[in-house]
Amino acid sequence: MRIVLGVGGGIAAYKVASLLRLFTESGHDVTVIPTEAAQRFVGTATWEALSGNPVSNSVFDAVDQVRHVRLGQEADLVVIAPATADLLARAAAGMADDLLTGSLLVTRAPVVFAPAMHTEMWQHPATVANVAALRQRGAVVLEPAVGRLTGADSGPGRLPEPEAIHEAAMKAVSGTGDRAERPLAGRIVTITAGGTREPLDPVRFLGNRSSGKQGVALANAALDAGARVRFIAAHMEVPPPAGVDLTVVETAEELREATLELARTTDALIMAAAVADFRPDSVSETKVKKRDDGENPVITLVRNPDILVEAVQQRTELASPAVIVGFAAETGDDDATPLAHGLRKLERKGCDFLVLNRVGRKLVFGQDATEVTILDARGAEPETVSGSKTDVAAVIVARVASALHRAG
Repeated sequence: MRIVLGVGGGIAAYKVASLLRLFTESGHDVTVIPTEAAQRFVGTATWEALSGNPVSNSVFDAVDQVRHVRLGQEADLVVIAPATADLLARAAAGMADDLLTGSLLVTRAPVVFAPAMHTEMWQHPATVANVAALRQRGAVVLEPAVGRLTGADSGPGRLPEPEAIHEAAMKAVSGTGDRAERPLAGRIVTITAGGTREPLDPVRFLGNRSSGKQGVALANAALDAGARVRFIAAHMEVPPPAGVDLTVVETAEELREATLELARTTDALIMAAAVADFRPDSVSETKVKKRDDGENPVITLVRNPDILVEAVQQRTELASPAVIVGFAAETGDDDATPLAHGLRKLERKGCDFLVLNRVGRKLVFGQDATEVTILDARGAEPETVSGSKTDVAAVIVARVASALHRAG
């Protein structure tokens, strides 16, 4: 595979040498195009030695080969790392004032941007708009990592680790086949994952056992199917997947706000997060301590909003999203089996599919293997799927893709 690796002018450029090695050791032919500023951080000799190819950033080198056109035309994949605020702006504006941006304007290959900049730059409205424009055109713009930046600063803006960029790049290029291989190409899928936490006081909360593994598996399956994935993460025990548009929340109310907002402009909504049904009526501003008289504290709970029902109601008004998938964790009781509870919930919620989990102390939560039953509002026979959460996610995403295809 022929890869164009564009290197922006940021201190994180040195980490891109490791990314280059990951590409070359996988047998890919890599042409590195550093910007003029990037060469102040890492010299041409390094890129040439690691890639085995000559390196230039001028449109006036090898003019007879028309490289600013040829490189983009022949590339199977273009990766920009670090993607500085300036590079994102020039790419979004369609500028072509050097070899790298000229190649970007020509290529029809998948393009992956790995941003790195100070937090204020990443969060500036101009950068937010530029990222949105690039994503709208089909480019993959990764979320920057959170951590120590240049100097004493810390926050979102670190270059993702080379392994994460490599993984996202391979996922992007693996979807260049026909629509049968990428049934969600051009679609936007919003996925909620993890478990919400409802604070009791500054140190305690009501939570659940959700690890977020199933949500991550769903996101990866949707990415593999060609979708642009918006990922709303509550508390998770695993890292969020690379290549998604990430929103981080804590409480059910925060999850509700993010979900209903993103659902307005999405094709499919998959609500895999474990949302607390109740929250404390009031939150103590100080730690609740044991009382000397031995009395136990009384905690009054109130209902949280039913986000799935609200999403279905909102769809009636906006005709978006086309497909809504809910999740239900059931234990069964004296009144009904988990399946019976699930069927009642499917009818009550009004979603298109309900993924039913049978849960218990050693079932589903935090495990790598699972078994679910997919209930279909159209009346199709319940489908039971077991295996790894990756296997289950692939089946769910395939059902979503089929439903979207029927919806047109």
